[in-house]
Amino acid sequence: MSTEVRVRYAPSPTGHLHIGNARTALFNYLYARNQGGKFIIRIEDTDVKRNVEGGEESQLKYLKWLGMEWDESVDVPGEYGPYRQTERLDIYREYWQELIDRGLAYFCYCTEEELEQEREEQTARGETPRYSGKHRNLTEEQRKAFEAEGRVPSVRFRVPDEKVYTFDDMVKGTISFNSKESGDFVIVKKDGIPTYNFAVVVDDYLMKITHVLRGEDHISNTPRQLMIYEALGWEPPIFGHMTLIVNENHKKLSKRDESIIQFIEQYDKLGYLPEAMFNFISLLGWSPEGEEEIYSKDELIKIFDPNRLSKSPAVFDTNKLAHLNNTYIKNADTDRIAKLAIPHLQKAELLPAELSPEQESWAKELVALYQEQMTAASDIVELSALFFKEEVEFEGDAAAILEEEQVPVVLRAFADKVAVEEDFSAPRMAALIKEVQKETGFKGKQLFMPIRVALTGQTHGRDLNKTIYLLGREKVISRLNARL
Repeated sequence: MSTEVRVRYAPSPTGHLHIGNARTALFNYLYARNQGGKFIIRIEDTDVKRNVEGGEESQLKYLKWLGMEWDESVDVPGEYGPYRQTERLDIYREYWQELIDRGLAYFCYCTEEELEQEREEQTARGETPRYSGKHRNLTEEQRKAFEAEGRVPSVRFRVPDEKVYTFDDMVKGTISFNSKESGDFVIVKKDGIPTYNFAVVVDDYLMKITHVLRGEDHISNTPRQLMIYEALGWEPPIFGHMTLIVNENHKKLSKRDESIIQFIEQYDKLGYLPEAMFNFISLLGWSPEGEEEIYSKDELIKIFDPNRLSKSPAVFDTNKLAHLNNTYIKNADTDRIAKLAIPHLQKAELLPAELSPEQESWAKELVALYQEQMTAASDIVELSALFFKEEVEFEGDAAAILEEEQVPVVLRAFADKVAVEEDFSAPRMAALIKEVQKETGFKGKQLFMPIRVALTGQTHGRDLNKTIYLLGREKVISRLNARL
């Protein structure tokens, strides 16, 4: 086995990049970079019926969006290619033919109906369904007879009898399986396409993969893969199986769970920052020393230690993600956040599709007003709704404030000053409110609250002077007069 650390992420192009797969890729990436090794992306596309158009491109696009780069793949040629399994069929054929020639695999002519009947009978007897091995020792005459019927064989691996397979898992520790728990399994389907457990062994060996970090749902595949490694006389890589990601109710994350957004593309479209997502995903089932949660990519590469991978399920904490993304947004350049947020205002038809320079400048200032509050750029639509309403609604505390006796006096004084003021800027609005205070004698909440409520319908909000300025003279006068 290579002394250089070589790890891989091997997605199937069956859909968009899921949060669980993104975590698998990210932990492999961090480990490779921490060890000065290589990170390889291999496309496992042999399940042709499930492949979707654009699936491969989408996977690579959003891995790049998250901030990962790789050393070898379909778009970065290396010496161990090709990197799509459908382009490696001749390679697999060489090795499964070797297993047949050595009697370690055999042709099975069972039909799906026969296999289903066998499973049903085993279940009725209270047995765990598995292949009985009925075609394990066919004679040449029996094989020819099946072929004369038009039967197309699959290739099954001959599982050793009662042999214990043990491996030291990077996360779980020592794990053992007895081969009697597995019937002879298919390694090549009737269409000549190798199954996952066979192809992945050949690929990992030929690509000199040293460590396989993957989800714990793959633990059950490991003994079958170890059998194939042994049969071909190859040394297996070091395995590490990461715990499941669960929701806040500690239920396994299901793609049907609508309480959690699960695809990286969705986070991009909502206006999450890739560096925040990278940071958040890195903490799903792995923890650094100390209490710090905010880390740059370079910092995570430096401190990543697989020994700190959690043995307990990783909880997808939506509040933690919101906090992390909000922290990154607050510290980001306002122009960058504006580029992410303004399209959401346009999509909601609050702003025109084509902005004039004045409209664009106003929109950027609006985004700046709410930047500290955003957990995602798409939040701008709800946060800034008061700027786009035709009429202001007053309920609860806001309505009660407008009933206070000083309100008409304060609003009339402020409206008169706004109407004749030429300098409609935030600093000037602050000065006008000061003048109202001197004229009316009202100050503090008695002064500020009526103005805020009359203009926004809210008792709390962002900087009042900037809010007034961004509302604009016409809207401010209209809303004040509506209350008067």
